[in-house]
Amino acid sequence: MQNSKKEMSIAHLAQFSAAWNRHDIDGLMGFMCDDCVFQTAAGPDACGTRHEGIDAVRSAFESAWINVPDAQWINDRHFVNGDFGVSEWTFVGTAADGSRIETDGVDIFTFKDGKIQMKNAFRKNRPNLPPTK
Repeated sequence: MQNSKKEMSIAHLAQFSAAWNRHDIDGLMGFMCDDCVFQTAAGPDACGTRHEGIDAVRSAFESAWINVPDAQWINDRHFVNGDFGVSEWTFVGTAADGSRIETDGVDIFTFKDGKIQMKNAFRKNRPNLPPTK
């Protein structure tokens, strides 16, 4: 009997990361479960800010590009073990005041049926760099 369980892979996480860098919301959401959760790196709660469900997660993901239109996640590396995964990255972009953002972070994932059920983001708290001239 064949195992029909869908599983996440390192290649799929790399594709998810590439969709972030393309600013491709439909591509990103194709990786997410219907009952997905996104916990941001910052917010008023111990978990940052918790967004639950497709619509809330979609809106939260899109806000990254609204707040930092040139946002990119570079130097990414990915790890998957069953229903658990981690992506490391460096977030770069330009803040509204022209300062440069360059900070390392990780996403910790929980997978269900080969899709992302939870994306829990953690990022170093580093002051922005002066604008480039």
